[in-house]
Amino acid sequence: MISSRFAIAAIGLAVGCAAVPAGAFELVSPSIRAGGTIPAEQVFQGFGCTGGNRSPALSWRGAPAGTRSYALTVYDPDAPTGSGWWHWVVVNIPATVHGLPAGAGNPPRHALPAGAREIRNDYGIRAYGGPCPPVGDRPHHYRFTVYALKVPKLDLPADASPALTGYMIHANAIGSASFTGRYGR
Repeated sequence: MISSRFAIAAIGLAVGCAAVPAGAFELVSPSIRAGGTIPAEQVFQGFGCTGGNRSPALSWRGAPAGTRSYALTVYDPDAPTGSGWWHWVVVNIPATVHGLPAGAGNPPRHALPAGAREIRNDYGIRAYGGPCPPVGDRPHHYRFTVYALKVPKLDLPADASPALTGYMIHANAIGSASFTGRYGR
């Protein structure tokens, strides 16, 4: 069996990541190169977009000491809403988990680890919703971020918004790692 550290390093090399200093918190995806274009497989299906709407595989390493859980967000600050657009929000990922497989945020698969919970995104669903910027906009930036939290669980109401969830994430974060992909049409 391949160790998780080796697999994470292999994913980092596969996506062209530079060497990471020992102890640095890092998030990578074999599907999306940091700073690169998000492939059609991850693009939303609907609102005029014709993608696969499949959440990408993600892995992280180097979380700070004291990490008791993780949260993951995918956010587009360029959306013409005045407040950006939340594409995926997952909380209560156990501290023993260091990645999510491709399709983890897609119905009916929902291959999230036990205890993890999806928050309603700005498409109005509790699932991954890929990029779908307006036609003619310059490419939008999609920020994938994993947060190391000092608590084992965020206690949020059943109908929590991404903004409330973001507040609770930031109030309990002890570290974060991000990369940004781009997409336009």
